[in-house]
Amino acid sequence: MNNPELLGQYMIDAGNEFGPGTAYGNALIKCGETQKRIGTADRELIQTSAINFLTPLRNFIDGDYKTITKERKLLQNKRLDLDAAKTRLKKAKAAEARAAQLNTSQPEENNIMVNVSYMLNLLHVKWLKVWAEEVTKSEQEVRITQSEFDRQAEITRLLLEGINSTHAHHLRCLTDFVEAQMTYYAQCYQYMLDLQKQLGSFPSAFRSSNNQSSSTPVPSVSASSVLASASASLPSVSNSVVTSGFSELKASSGSRKARVLYDYDAANSSELSLLADEVITVYSVPGMDSDWLMGERGNQKGKVPITYLELLN
Repeated sequence: MNNPELLGQYMIDAGNEFGPGTAYGNALIKCGETQKRIGTADRELIQTSAINFLTPLRNFIDGDYKTITKERKLLQNKRLDLDAAKTRLKKAKAAEARAAQLNTSQPEENNIMVNVSYMLNLLHVKWLKVWAEEVTKSEQEVRITQSEFDRQAEITRLLLEGINSTHAHHLRCLTDFVEAQMTYYAQCYQYMLDLQKQLGSFPSAFRSSNNQSSSTPVPSVSASSVLASASASLPSVSNSVVTSGFSELKASSGSRKARVLYDYDAANSSELSLLADEVITVYSVPGMDSDWLMGERGNQKGKVPITYLELLN
């Protein structure tokens, strides 16, 4: 279980201990169920992200990217080999040119110094042949290294061109990831809206009001005190009769006068604040929650909870 699901389970367990029939216990259970739904959406987001984004990216890094890095490094080594071969060829040609400038003609005078000079010239001729062979060898090495470099450059170029299609694929994966996040946050927002509506049906004695202007706590009113107040006002009317009165009002299209049993602070602009013992006009609106009626007081109107009202004859 992830964190939201774990929190939701704790809330549900606590709500069952307080009692599902109590307002606070029922609210805890509803909050817990919403947290578990958010946890399910969170798990789905993680799974979708792993499949659509993380896994393709990891495969690219562990596969194609490593191959491209390896081939680029190999291309760099081929470039160094080619540069070294060109340097050796340049040195061999320079040495060959110097050897070609030596005088190799046989001397006419027959003396020791001339013979020594002649022997040196013969050595230079051999040296010239050696450097000629070195030039030939270096030229062949340059051709080989140039061919290897060109082949490696072509391989690297094809791999790099393939990255364009890879980028397009990963861009689609990234788009899918963003859309999954949008869906997740939209689901969470809708879940919290539904929870807010559910909690809004509870009396203000059991929930906090966002627009409460005073820090004085709202006095809690027990069910027995409400029944006692109703009994004092209408001693001949039983609970079933009072309930049936609200049911008849919801079923009809008319309106009734109702007395407010105790103060009520509106939680939002769609509700109407109430003062104890005032008389307002109430009527039902199609589609409204069974625990609420529409109330009017002069030019003001808004939703009011039926638990705060007593219908008048």
